[in-house]
Amino acid sequence: MTAVMPASAASRHLMSGNEAVARAVWESGVKVAAAYPGTPSTEMMEVIATYPDLYAEWSVNEKVSLEVAIGAAYAGSRAFCCMKHVGMNVASDALMTVTLTGVVGGLVIAIADDVGLSSSQNEQDSRYWGRFAHVPVFEPADSQEAYAMTKAAYELSERFQVPVILRMTTRINHVKGLVTVGERVAHTGAGFHKEAARFVMVPGNAVKRIPLMFKRDIELRAATEDSPLNRIEPGSDRRVGFIASGPAYMHVRESFPDAPVLKLGFSHPLPLEKCRALAALVDQVVVVEEVEPLVETELKAQGLAVIGKDILPLQGELSPNVLKPAIARLLGEPEPPAAPFAPMTVFPRPPTMCVACPHLGVYYTLSQVRNLNISGDIGCYTLGAGHPWNALDTCVSMGASMGVALGMDKGRGEGDKDKRIVAVIGDSTFLHMGMQGLLDMVYNKGNVTVLLLDNRAVGMTGGQDNPGNGRDIYGEAAPRIDFAKLVAALGVKEERIHTVDPYQLPVLFKTIREEIKVPDVSVIITDQPCVLIKDYHKLKPYAVIDDRCTGCGNCLDVGCPAIHVTRRGKQIKPSGREVDLAFVRIESAVCTGCGLCLQPCAPEAIVHHTPEAPIQFVKEGASA
Repeated sequence: MTAVMPASAASRHLMSGNEAVARAVWESGVKVAAAYPGTPSTEMMEVIATYPDLYAEWSVNEKVSLEVAIGAAYAGSRAFCCMKHVGMNVASDALMTVTLTGVVGGLVIAIADDVGLSSSQNEQDSRYWGRFAHVPVFEPADSQEAYAMTKAAYELSERFQVPVILRMTTRINHVKGLVTVGERVAHTGAGFHKEAARFVMVPGNAVKRIPLMFKRDIELRAATEDSPLNRIEPGSDRRVGFIASGPAYMHVRESFPDAPVLKLGFSHPLPLEKCRALAALVDQVVVVEEVEPLVETELKAQGLAVIGKDILPLQGELSPNVLKPAIARLLGEPEPPAAPFAPMTVFPRPPTMCVACPHLGVYYTLSQVRNLNISGDIGCYTLGAGHPWNALDTCVSMGASMGVALGMDKGRGEGDKDKRIVAVIGDSTFLHMGMQGLLDMVYNKGNVTVLLLDNRAVGMTGGQDNPGNGRDIYGEAAPRIDFAKLVAALGVKEERIHTVDPYQLPVLFKTIREEIKVPDVSVIITDQPCVLIKDYHKLKPYAVIDDRCTGCGNCLDVGCPAIHVTRRGKQIKPSGREVDLAFVRIESAVCTGCGLCLQPCAPEAIVHHTPEAPIQFVKEGASA
């Protein structure tokens, strides 16, 4: 990505919420920015890294990224950290203590909630962290507000010496709007001043900081009442008034343009007096919030008669097609007719891996091995749970494949006594939170075979760099982890460590079959790059000779999306058994020549394809 550089002090640009935050971070004079990639937050750090005069890094996980930012803020410099909602679960250990120490330089933590679960394993509400950690929460409703609130958050952070959470959602992160930007204002920190009673959080020091945190809460509550980020917008239709923040505010405004609205931008601490002022203007107050009833619960606790999740859903976005019928029912009015919608009849396209993805061979092989329980993890390879492989049995959180696999081993039930336990984890996920699980597995004498899929990228979020590929966030050379040495250092026996080319199916199959029989911890490392990064080198594509294809369908079991079924049929075997046939072709324009489909092809119908020589037979065992 290329950063937007202004020609003058104020200019307008079309920006996503992520780009707007990145711009505001740079303009605010931030010196240190750190993150671990996670959709929908990833682009914030990618854009920040294109700006000059600051340090940016991909950290190994969210906890480390927040700790790096905290260190910079302790030194008086402005710092920034961003993550997706589940990332704060990882970083919360640091958050819950920095709220006691406070900060010196401004610290803004952007958390991107995935409302609607477009790319996440759960739908949690990060506004809870503001309540839990006693820190203020800002909620932008569009790209311009994301920019402005980021800058305002630094001012508030330094005024109260407290981190500020910038709570965003996918609809803000990825939707673009016009943003008026300015220029960078340098901010120089004074350096770290030793103050053990504040920065060394042993119990004796921490207990003295808690009253200061509560005193700050009172001061912040006064600030939120006075903040221009919270405003009552009058309206002529006073039957229902709304309290809303973020994208939910936009949905309310679109649905009910004549209704009074309290727009919350500085949403925690909650401005109770402004809420009461809105309630005095209208007959009924509806709290519209995504996704948990936080504001609703707090207002009811204050004795305000508000309506919320009793008429609105507890999950998903509260778009106009959700709000309008709910309010019509509340008012006893006919529900508005649904907008005419004629869904197109299209062939179903479930999510799948890329053409020639190095994970295809892994899951094809696992699908051919019987009697396995397979513990999965977070990444592109989570798709191994789907068709045609059906070769992943669990997926919980980053790094969980290690601990879950050990638990499956130690907690075997009657039906699992003869099962082999396999854990699958990617390179970046292993470095993020998997190393500890493998260490625990070795220490506690587990009987698990670990497949460590090293594709040299954080593939699930767009191929970002990590310590496993030898490049930093700027694309410059960095130390590269040797996974074989790393797992050996964690205690895995040398004879139980194997590095395998995942495109060599016979070798991969033999290695897995042998290692699952060994009652010990084994690690099989696959070592081919993601097909979408520059480390991958495309080979000569393949094609199918129609009159040699018998319709066996073996190549389809690999799961490569470059292979298409052209026609289907049935065949009666001599035994009388009827079998389905699937005749195929290969989309040579996208085929990368990895050779995976060639290996299970019984009739040798798959050959090299070139424009000059479309059919060039490849003998069995020949290199792709």
